[in-house]
Amino acid sequence: MRGRFRLVQSLGVLFGVMVFVAAGSAVSAAKEKAEKAEKADKAEKKADKGKGKGKAIEKASYGTVDGKPVDIYTLTNSKGAIAKITNYGAIVTELHMPDKAGKMGDIVLGFDKVDDYVAKSPYFGAIVGRVANRIANGKFMLDGKAYQLNTNNAPHHLHGGKKGWDKVIWKAEPKETKDGPSLKLTHVSPDGEENYPGTVTATATYTLTNDNELRIDMSATTDKTTLINMAHHSYWNLAGGGTILEQELTIPADSYTPGTPMVPDGTIKPVKGTPFDFTKAKPIGKDLKAAGGTPVGFDHNWVVNGEPHAMRLMAKLKDPKSGRVMTITADQPGLQFYSGNFMDGKTSGKGVTHVQYAGLCLESQKFPNSINVPAWKDEVILKPGQTYKHTMIHKFTTE
Repeated sequence: MRGRFRLVQSLGVLFGVMVFVAAGSAVSAAKEKAEKAEKADKAEKKADKGKGKGKAIEKASYGTVDGKPVDIYTLTNSKGAIAKITNYGAIVTELHMPDKAGKMGDIVLGFDKVDDYVAKSPYFGAIVGRVANRIANGKFMLDGKAYQLNTNNAPHHLHGGKKGWDKVIWKAEPKETKDGPSLKLTHVSPDGEENYPGTVTATATYTLTNDNELRIDMSATTDKTTLINMAHHSYWNLAGGGTILEQELTIPADSYTPGTPMVPDGTIKPVKGTPFDFTKAKPIGKDLKAAGGTPVGFDHNWVVNGEPHAMRLMAKLKDPKSGRVMTITADQPGLQFYSGNFMDGKTSGKGVTHVQYAGLCLESQKFPNSINVPAWKDEVILKPGQTYKHTMIHKFTTE
């Protein structure tokens, strides 16, 4: 009898333990389910709250040019950074990025309305082409034929001529991607436009990534042998105002391409011991006067270290006061650094007067005047069946 009693007693204890464990598991499961429901509810409320802040891409009218409607697109990433881009000239009109305190600021120069871009813009924020920068005397030979381009920067041809790609209306296609909001812009440049041969289809795709990058992917194809050297031409001021003279610039380039005075002639010289040495960070104003020029300042092409067509560091710009840092990577052989020498305070926009050195340009590109330098000319020649590609990434952080 005692043995049976002990067996029953043991079974009872075991049964109790099993009930206790099961109950505990049920409580845990219920608790986990409740926590998941609470998280889902919070996420839903957060999403509903975010809906009031606007969409990732918004389109609005931006006036007319030559009787044709122009639009402006506002791209907003998950961190609240904002880029405004118009299909006139593929222009970035605004770019808002945080400073070290988290305060947003517009860090590109520009105007308030499209009419000002038409009338007086020095290529603010545009995609320039067919050929960025200068071609000496507006002349070149291609397939045994001589071409004379408009000398809109007398006596030279500059940024595509009198009506380059910065002055046309592009076709816009907005798209939300996994990396962030994006805007693809397309321009079909007819044979003979600005005296260039061939019908060219060019695209420029801007993506405002969720990592606070402004990525620009450029491409072009042609039906006849022609020249292509596209570039993005924003004027940067990481402080959002004042001049860029105290902002610190690094260009990882051991050499540059001097010219007469700004048009390279094929010569490559080392930067060491010259005002053009930016291999270590230094304030832009430090050697500005020593750079010479009329007006005084930098407007030169650097031969960036590394494989000429690999994605690599092209420049780093830092504003010590705001803490904003812009790092540029690209897959082009050269970088044009222009310190805003020709601005003279006669224009203004978005509350900023465009005084001398109010902004700077950092343009990844093929070397200027390449077509007239035998060692460089193949870089800028595009033939049918080929695709020109150029990727440029501006990454924004703080220090």
